[in-house]
Amino acid sequence: MDNRQNAIEIFLTAVESVKPGNLIKRYVTLNNNILQIEKIAFDLTSVKNIYVVGAGKASAAMAQTIESILGSRISAGHIITKYDHSVPLKFIETTEAGHPVPDDNGIKGTKQIVSIVKKAEKDDLVICLISGGGSSLLADVPEGCTLEDLKKVNSLLLKSGANITEMNCIRKHLSNVKGGQLSRAASPARVVSLILSDVIGDPLDVIASGPTAPDPSTFEEAISIIRKYNIENELPEQIYRVIQEGVEKKRQETLKDSDEILRLTNNLIIGTNLLALQTAKERAESLGYESQIVTNKLEGDVSDVANYIFEVAKGVKEKMNNKKICLLFAGEPTVKVKGNGLGGRNQHLALIAARLLKDSPGITFLSGGTDGTDGPTDATGAVVDSFTSENSSNLHLDMEQHINNCDSYNFFKQAGGLIITGPTQTNVMDLMVALID
Repeated sequence: MDNRQNAIEIFLTAVESVKPGNLIKRYVTLNNNILQIEKIAFDLTSVKNIYVVGAGKASAAMAQTIESILGSRISAGHIITKYDHSVPLKFIETTEAGHPVPDDNGIKGTKQIVSIVKKAEKDDLVICLISGGGSSLLADVPEGCTLEDLKKVNSLLLKSGANITEMNCIRKHLSNVKGGQLSRAASPARVVSLILSDVIGDPLDVIASGPTAPDPSTFEEAISIIRKYNIENELPEQIYRVIQEGVEKKRQETLKDSDEILRLTNNLIIGTNLLALQTAKERAESLGYESQIVTNKLEGDVSDVANYIFEVAKGVKEKMNNKKICLLFAGEPTVKVKGNGLGGRNQHLALIAARLLKDSPGITFLSGGTDGTDGPTDATGAVVDSFTSENSSNLHLDMEQHINNCDSYNFFKQAGGLIITGPTQTNVMDLMVALID
């Protein structure tokens, strides 16, 4: 296999290792009437009802695995996942909804989830399945606002360059289910959340906006973020009013670590990008590469990330002594969207990398979203090398124009290099592979 094929093989093997089916079965077992969830044992003869709810790109696959363990013991359940991410379920209902911008289906599905958890009583157990994408999919509208207002906020945040922590701070303070408030709705039942992390550092309050986790952020921070990115004048007036009323203590804050309700909730992270990277490292070594995990915390603008990766790869190449090297990175860069092109952050990162690799033969670079969907496209990401620039010239493609117009998808569609997997039913951020030969 050539380096492009090897890079794709390494990426796909890493994604496979963080599929929910394998991960949940490591942590959840049922023997006779004892349900073991990591270190917590539930005697199901003392549990009246088991409710299963959740939201995220991986929530359907997570629900399918929970059904395989609990079957008809599930009293009721509802999950929300992205369009085209459903899998067959028998005891848990599914709503497909909009991501990354919430839609009416997300609102309806969230109402269903809230109605289920509000039925829960002291002797009941609520299992919550959380994965990346949950912030958009678990959607509710503040009183006095509309869904269109919420869509406007999400679109502004996505284009602003705000990172996921900043975006989710605002989302939590425009919601009655995020920021621990799903646990509030489920009280006094026990809640156990199984969480697939798609956020750098795996902070419980940021993953899917932390519906069952304490939230350290405040209304004051939300309004500071709005001002930081100069979007206060573009926000719908009623949305800004909600945040302002929160600052003035006229609205209920999200749950904090000291809140007694959260003593009945256990949050368990079952999968992270570090697990994917470790699997990628093993696969690269089996293919004959000396392999190194450089970082699992890449963030910042894609241009800065591309320059960083290129400098690391170039430095290693100068000292490689005829070895085959694999450098591994993961994280979640951001793109400040310009122009009206089509793409995603992984494709955009790969396109910028292709420009940098123009005069650096022997380096192959791949960037892909582990969820299989990069931006509003059907691509997972892209793979490039020094030939990408040469090929684009032969095809009379203007690389700079495609970069400036954020039109990476249409560039790669013509020049080659797109990776298309379809939805992977998992999500642990983005994974980057640099092969040096």
